[in-house]
Amino acid sequence: MACLQRQPKTSRSEELLRYEKSQKEVNVNVKLLGMEDDPDLQFLLNGGDLLKVRSSSWKKTRYYRLQEDCKTMWHESKKTFITKQTFSLDDISAIRIGRQSEGLRKYTEEQVEGRCFSIIFKGRRKNLDLIASSEEEARKWVTSLQKMISKINSLNTQQKKEHWIFNCLRKADKNKDGKLNQSDVKDFLHLINIEVDDDYAEMLFKECDKSKSGYLSGEEIEHFYDLLTHREEIEVIYGKYAQTMGFMSPENLLEFLMKEQREKTTLADAHKIIDKYEPDEKVKEEKLLSKDGFLMYLHHPEALVLNPKHKEVYQDMTQPLNHYFISSSHNTYLMEDQLTGPSSTEAYVRALLKGCRCVELDCWDGSDDEPEIYHGYTLTSKILFKDVIKAIKEYAFKTSDYPVILSLENHCSVEQQEVMARHMSSILGSALITSPLGDGMPTNFPSPEELKGKFLIKGKRLNKLEASFATEAAAADDTDVTEEEESNDEDQQKEEKEKNKKKKLKLAKELSDMVIYCKSVHFNGFEDARKNLSFYEMSSFTEGKAVDLAEESANAYIHHNVDKLSRIYPAGLRTDSSNYNPVPLWNAGCQIVALNFQTTCTDMDLNQGRFLMNGKSGYILKPAYLRDRTTEFDPITLTRGDWLEHKTLHIMVISAQQLPKVNDTKSSIVDPLVKVEVYGVPADVAVKETNPVENNGFNPVWNESFQFDVYVPELALVRFIVEDYDSTSDNDFVGQYTLPFSSLQMGYRHVPLLNKNGDLLPSAGLFIHVMVLDAE
Repeated sequence: MACLQRQPKTSRSEELLRYEKSQKEVNVNVKLLGMEDDPDLQFLLNGGDLLKVRSSSWKKTRYYRLQEDCKTMWHESKKTFITKQTFSLDDISAIRIGRQSEGLRKYTEEQVEGRCFSIIFKGRRKNLDLIASSEEEARKWVTSLQKMISKINSLNTQQKKEHWIFNCLRKADKNKDGKLNQSDVKDFLHLINIEVDDDYAEMLFKECDKSKSGYLSGEEIEHFYDLLTHREEIEVIYGKYAQTMGFMSPENLLEFLMKEQREKTTLADAHKIIDKYEPDEKVKEEKLLSKDGFLMYLHHPEALVLNPKHKEVYQDMTQPLNHYFISSSHNTYLMEDQLTGPSSTEAYVRALLKGCRCVELDCWDGSDDEPEIYHGYTLTSKILFKDVIKAIKEYAFKTSDYPVILSLENHCSVEQQEVMARHMSSILGSALITSPLGDGMPTNFPSPEELKGKFLIKGKRLNKLEASFATEAAAADDTDVTEEEESNDEDQQKEEKEKNKKKKLKLAKELSDMVIYCKSVHFNGFEDARKNLSFYEMSSFTEGKAVDLAEESANAYIHHNVDKLSRIYPAGLRTDSSNYNPVPLWNAGCQIVALNFQTTCTDMDLNQGRFLMNGKSGYILKPAYLRDRTTEFDPITLTRGDWLEHKTLHIMVISAQQLPKVNDTKSSIVDPLVKVEVYGVPADVAVKETNPVENNGFNPVWNESFQFDVYVPELALVRFIVEDYDSTSDNDFVGQYTLPFSSLQMGYRHVPLLNKNGDLLPSAGLFIHVMVLDAE
């Protein structure tokens, strides 16, 4: 076996030179971020020791610091052959001070509470649990990291691009002398996801090497950067309207906004845009907009494809609760699959932060008289019911103020049900709805507005709600209810129905009394529901049964959902926690279409897209024809009615910017293509795709146009998906963005892209042109 070679010791002068170069690099990044002399940034750059916690026996000191790019955290590792470990600030979802993670609560004592903090990552990466030497130092780490993340997130796309390209140039400059030779240039192009042949690389290099020195430095690198980032499509659009001394005047900009972007705007708005986005002070003084300012405006959130008015709560929130689509999760406690996957309070936190408003709790008897949550009869891990309720209480209203429904699947003994009721009462307090709003027996649901900041319990109830308004003698006190469990398929559902005639569950009165507006009952057909069920009595349907009803009895299902709530859940055979298409169920007016939030797939993309609007509140007002008791709407047959608003959607896919590599191998360059998909009623479902562009993920150009007929626009979703083309196998996913048809902005628009987990890809995006016209 070959001996490990020790690195030669560097001389003092070499160390000083290396330090000087790293400081130069830091200074450039600090300037790009606008954080000169910032004490929090300096604290992170200096770094310090933290105790890393993995278990009660694994607690080790590690040195952490921010790298020169001001975006990557480095920490030492004691593992053989690993000299460094890093993570990007872009990968951080949240930083929580105190013993808030399961690991810190389990493996540390209460007295270190103020010294603890956790770094929560996006996706499935495990939390990083840390302990500082003092409470003051823990607060310093947390505030400094939060400040850096906030600063990076506040950069516009153009600034992020500059920061990213500068750091790619730094990586390509192997000997760190601030110069790029021809080989460095080729490496740099690989880093930014462009594959070029040697002749083109040489031509590009020679064009920039004005000094004929054989390397690029200073202004030559700037020229090289300008050549790369030049966007011809922006130049063409800008050139058409820049009619004032080569610049855009407010009048020119107004013409662009009204003619191309179809915006209702004024000259005063054009002046505001110039004041806000023009980077050159001299040009701004002349009240003009340069090409750079124009590009910065096009990258701003208000100018993207999503209508900025829809980023706030803009719908009427005073309608009855069942008149809304409600963002809903199935098996919320699971981080992975439902056979062996871990259960975690973190799964509830993630779902709630994504705007989920209905979470599921599978409750079973636990040891020490403490109920537990897990997937019954499987190897999934267990978590305490009270810990879940605490996590829900803390994170329920951080993304949305509107009510959260706790869907209980109760398998507990009466004694532990009483414990459940006590925990919910003591932890949730006055936020828990335990009696109807107002005086007397209600005849309809309250609205999301009336229920702001409140929790509703969905579960079994011993008697009708009306009984609580009756005399003591008339009130039922039977403690038995039929037990219902989520079934795997239709045959099993029939078997369960037979079993349930005999199988009874003892129900604690304390828990029963907490069920007010969401009483679970078995579904015995639409006629039975109409005649015998009160408005607050709701049924759960397996996806198979629900899809059959939505296809074969769509109008009857819609009528049922005008008066009552329906919950849909994935088939039990989906042991891998895969999902189903929620769109046909929304088309039938179903409100609680529960998906496995922990699973990344097209179905979850559609769910995220559906609830992207209305301020990510988790509540979307159903179209009027899905709230009307006399409606004749049928998404399958599409008879004539108010719902038919035939539109023609024109999409031109122009270009993309900074698409990520599908994998990190040096030779991996994407061959991107773009698919545009429309989801909605069956008549509206369509997909079109561009040709692939070979070996260019940095700035591919397509200029391909598509046309779609959309008949029921209020129910339609538009999805943009970028794939890496492969002629021999399935294409690889690169990024996607889904939004409601009604939220599209017209004109030239940038489209942000999300990764598989639904998180934003920091600098990647599409550039498209959108036009919606009334069909002739």
